[in-house]
Amino acid sequence: MTERQIQILSAIIEQHAEIAAPVGSVMLAKLFGVSSATIRSEMVRLEEMGLIMQPHTSAGRIPTDAGYRLYVNMLNESHANELPESLDRSARAIEARVSTHGNHADRAIRSAVDSLVELTHNLGIATIGDELYMSGIGNLFSQPEFASGIHTQAVASLLDNLEPWLREAAPNEPLNVYIGSENPIGKTSGASLIISRFRSPYSDRSYIGVLGSTRQSYAKVMRLVRHAGAMLEEVL
Repeated sequence: MTERQIQILSAIIEQHAEIAAPVGSVMLAKLFGVSSATIRSEMVRLEEMGLIMQPHTSAGRIPTDAGYRLYVNMLNESHANELPESLDRSARAIEARVSTHGNHADRAIRSAVDSLVELTHNLGIATIGDELYMSGIGNLFSQPEFASGIHTQAVASLLDNLEPWLREAAPNEPLNVYIGSENPIGKTSGASLIISRFRSPYSDRSYIGVLGSTRQSYAKVMRLVRHAGAMLEEVL
């Protein structure tokens, strides 16, 4: 891929997260300062690579699961290479709420989840002992992607089976991202699970994260979930 193709793919993903609609060449042409024809030509190449697709109802494009995966991998690489920086306001909000419950692990974990729900507008989840704590289910089902029965049923199936799956699979990275069809359950849900492993008094493999539409601000959400896991491990 060329640098411009990477930038256009990133722009489509980020714009789609904001507008919840296919992204057209006119919008991107203004963003990049080139002609619409140039953007359309690059879109064709990205589509041939399987990274974006054109819904039959629109001239715009939306990312595919493969496009999201490439984008998330790039975000992980940039995180590995970046220098530690001062925390942003959202991360500090999580830190402030969690630190007040340092002596009560269950309250600290619930506070971290509730903070993620408020900051990401996704469903927040965490393991507390042998139980799965969930908050913000209204956020999840208020997304336009989940208006159809097929997606709703697939997401419900994913939620019903998430706790046993986490116990069995035990994702072992500090940050794990399962995009759309990569999910072990509910492959057709159009949802992404972003989850962090951390050590707690309950287990060396406790988890905190969010479940939301594949259409979301991955850079922000991944950063916050990663920080929530690290913060809980530090406090607990």
